[in-house]
Amino acid sequence: MAVFLLVAHGSAGDVLPFARIGATLAARGHDVTLVSHAPFARHAPYGFAAIDTEERYRADQARSADLLAVRRPDDLRKYYEDRGLFDELGREVALLAERHRPGETVLVGRHTSALSVLVAAELLGAPAAWVAVAPVQLMVAPVARMHARKGLADGVDAVRAGLGLPAVADWAEFLRVPTLGLWPSWFDAAGTRSGAALTGFVAGDEDGDSVDLPGRPILLTGGTGQMLHPRWYEVALAAAGLVDHPVVVVAPEPVAGFPWYRSLPFPSALPQCGAILHHGGIGTAVRALLSGTPQVILAHGADRPDVAQRLARHDLARWLPAEQWTAEAAADRLWAALTDTGYRGRATGFVEPTAAGPERAADQLERMLHTR
Repeated sequence: MAVFLLVAHGSAGDVLPFARIGATLAARGHDVTLVSHAPFARHAPYGFAAIDTEERYRADQARSADLLAVRRPDDLRKYYEDRGLFDELGREVALLAERHRPGETVLVGRHTSALSVLVAAELLGAPAAWVAVAPVQLMVAPVARMHARKGLADGVDAVRAGLGLPAVADWAEFLRVPTLGLWPSWFDAAGTRSGAALTGFVAGDEDGDSVDLPGRPILLTGGTGQMLHPRWYEVALAAAGLVDHPVVVVAPEPVAGFPWYRSLPFPSALPQCGAILHHGGIGTAVRALLSGTPQVILAHGADRPDVAQRLARHDLARWLPAEQWTAEAAADRLWAALTDTGYRGRATGFVEPTAAGPERAADQLERMLHTR
């Protein structure tokens, strides 16, 4: 039995795939701990360590759109300082060190954000791996490395000094660890190739109580995070209003004029829907693909335009970049999706059993103990 320590930051779309991989490893008899935000504790009954409180997480999520405004190293430095992320880095390393068993531990972190995994790996002499949930994380890696070197170096080095480690001499080397990509080869080939070891999609969402959605509605959602273009809901709701079809909205807050849910069990809800209009987060896009539900994406920021383009190249999504958003253009694509009787058949050729991705990820992480 090995020890796997998984560090994940962000919204549900970032964290839940880690929880799913952790559950797969735990089912194989390993000692697994998910180190993440407090609200995700229920998703990791096998072992969980919180890096914040539920109140702190909600407050940070309310300001998460600030990350879209990071353009320079100084912006990233301010982002870290405003949220106390240098202190959090030190706390995460301490959590990993407490749970480490020499010669039996693998450290796994969300690509780019989980710097604690790299520091702890150096401190403890343990193997480490990045996990990327979307290809764009690897596409922007050179820029992220430059921002980290110029904006975060002294803060990270201060944490390292407190642990008896020297300053980072070569950031490229420091950030270079084996990387798993949670997507399949056809998705990788549909855009800039990542070079990661690919596992296939890892759908992190879980089914819950069943829900009845009559009339095969359009499901409209901006995802679990709040890193949205300020006009996203305005355009999406206006487009839905132009289509003569039932609509349900899944959003953090109620929306006037439409049936509203704070959350829905997407694995059972989406197959009941005629289409989904969403923001382009990879978790939502993958669930729509697995459910065979035609999807329309209003994509802006982060990985979303890249996800939309990769799907569109295989006729698996209709999408609009932010500069082309109008209610009429989005409504046209919604109507085309609602009448796309061939979508489910096309999607079937691109999906595999939902357990396949987590199992492959677990296989690759287990091998790290023997190839360190």
